[in-house]
Amino acid sequence: MTHVVSEPCIRCRYTDCIDDCPVDCFHLGPSFVAIDPATCIDCGLCVAACPVGAIFHADLLPVSQKDFLELNAHFARLWPRASQREPKLPDADQWRDVTDKRRWIAD
Repeated sequence: MTHVVSEPCIRCRYTDCIDDCPVDCFHLGPSFVAIDPATCIDCGLCVAACPVGAIFHADLLPVSQKDFLELNAHFARLWPRASQREPKLPDADQWRDVTDKRRWIAD
């Protein structure tokens, strides 16, 4: 199984999770990070590292976030692999508690 980055990451893109990943399964997009399910070893280190609680084990994804399993796999094929923390987006703290952010996933 795999872990999945969900909607709270969108427009924040805190990348603390990337530093904790032992297999570099994260891919960096313009407003979101995605986990490659083929690379993730299901260690769970990224879950605690995420400051917005956006990462879940695939079996524990909230029902409203289930489509993020496929979205992570899709974007992991398109975006470059990330192996170290990047700066958060400039307005990340303003987006931290915003909901319904899907329309900004790949802007």
